Amino acid sequence: MPIHRNIPDAWGQNSYRSDPSLSQLLDVYLPASLRRHLEPYLSEMGELAGGELETLALEADQAPPKLVLRRRNGAEVQEIRKHPAYQRLEAYAYGRFGLAAMSHRGGVLDWPEPMPALVKYALTYLFVQAEFGLCCPLSMTDALTRTLRKFGDDALVTRYLDSLTSQDMANNHQGAMFMTEQDAGSDVGAITTRARQEDGKWRLYGDKWFCSNPDAALAMVLARPEGGGAGTRGLTLFLMPRHLDNGELNHYRIVRLKDKMGTRSMASGEIVLEGAEAYVVGEPGQGFKQMTDMINMSRLSNGVRSAGLMRRSLNEALFIARHRSAFGKQLMHMPLMQRQLSKMMVTAEQGRTLVFHTAECLRRADAGDAQAVKLLRILTPMIKFRTTRDARKVAGDGMEVRGGCGYIEEWSDARVLRDAHLGSIWEGTSNIVALDVFRAVRREQTLPVLAEYLSARLDEIALGDSERALFKALLASAVAGVEALALENEHDADARRIASGLYHVTSAILLAWEAYQVCNDKRRLALARLVVRHKLLPSSPLAPRSESGDALTILLEEAPMSDEQVEALVSVDMLARQVEAAYD
Repeated sequence: MPIHRNIPDAWGQNSYRSDPSLSQLLDVYLPASLRRHLEPYLSEMGELAGGELETLALEADQAPPKLVLRRRNGAEVQEIRKHPAYQRLEAYAYGRFGLAAMSHRGGVLDWPEPMPALVKYALTYLFVQAEFGLCCPLSMTDALTRTLRKFGDDALVTRYLDSLTSQDMANNHQGAMFMTEQDAGSDVGAITTRARQEDGKWRLYGDKWFCSNPDAALAMVLARPEGGGAGTRGLTLFLMPRHLDNGELNHYRIVRLKDKMGTRSMASGEIVLEGAEAYVVGEPGQGFKQMTDMINMSRLSNGVRSAGLMRRSLNEALFIARHRSAFGKQLMHMPLMQRQLSKMMVTAEQGRTLVFHTAECLRRADAGDAQAVKLLRILTPMIKFRTTRDARKVAGDGMEVRGGCGYIEEWSDARVLRDAHLGSIWEGTSNIVALDVFRAVRREQTLPVLAEYLSARLDEIALGDSERALFKALLASAVAGVEALALENEHDADARRIASGLYHVTSAILLAWEAYQVCNDKRRLALARLVVRHKLLPSSPLAPRSESGDALTILLEEAPMSDEQVEALVSVDMLARQVEAAYD
């Protein structure tokens, strides 16, 4: 009889248990009591993400939502019908785990107080490894709630907070953000949606071109009141309910749903505002500044999702490499495969380190830490710019590791790759967000704060003199490059390249810092050195440049590494010489 060798299938693998670095990092970034409390919930989410959520996500992707405009008797309904698999995913995200609620009230997951953002992001990091589309409404609901609490009057907050943070799916209100117009995508100041006061109520008129979660119970909308000035300074932020107080639909129509490349499980549509009732949020004429807070939270969440997608692709690739052989040899021990996997791993770990560290900055910023406010302002666009672009590459490489089956929709590789492309478009394309890094430097003087912060992290850890000097030299070079571009707008064509360099330097230093927060494991120092070698040093395409196969195997096994093993993988003296030659 023929011997059947089945294709390696990681379905059912616990996404939390198969990721030892995640547990280590949560030990670093969370208070010990909260960390202990969360352990069973993280394991539960990891188990679901590797099994049931993955199955539901595949079903929902293959059965997109449908817009129903009328009942069979002609009555207008404006209803979006979602597949039961998607509704089950919603029940897990909003209900069981309370991901949109845990930052805003106590009691979620049996914790008495609102939890720091990192908890929400860690659980989302696992959830998105199964389902990406739903994470968009989830993020908008969380960000809308934050914006409402921060800028809304007490009456509005009292009216809607309970429903926005409810874990009862029958009473839960989801949120959305309606901003994009045909002529006002990245150029928000070109918005033409009008707001008029009629009979003591604000009413909105205009078209919104790309509205995700268009049937959300509440939406934040940017509009220009009559008599308001031009540009972003004339915009006011409004909260628009889906239903009026009498239960009728508000005065806007969902014209159609978008036929999208990815995130097919989640509805995105076009909206026509026909006198929709809405409430002013915050100070009139300051809408763009207030919406910016919501946008930045969405950008950070986008980075979390992209980091999660990279880990999903890496998980799958590592599983295949460990369980498949070709030409009489296990894939994991083939030099080219080791190189491909290590580059995927380095890129995925850069993203995770930066989103986790920035989540801690968010906690400090919300507590009134002025330094953290500046850090958050520059780190957020860096993350949005770089991790979302990296996710596309890592997802593509992950598909390639699976081979032909990765191109088949029965597996999730194709879906993950399609979904990964949204990140670099939604909430600002790469060009726009890279330029925003320099806007933060020019207008808010964030660069000296970041440079001082990173230098202080290096001074906290027991690096050797040569390695400390190496990282400080890279930091000084990055600062000089960013300063030069920030001072001369005509060099904006270099914005993406230099913002990428700053991202790589920042992630390398923070990876090194993390290595010294973890007991008896310097693996993250190896990752930091590989960032320097592969992301920050020039290389000739014709020169051999291979790491030790044995050392790479240890790295890819995700086992603890000693200082000696790190040195065997990438010599710090060799790096120092190359950095000196490249940046002298």
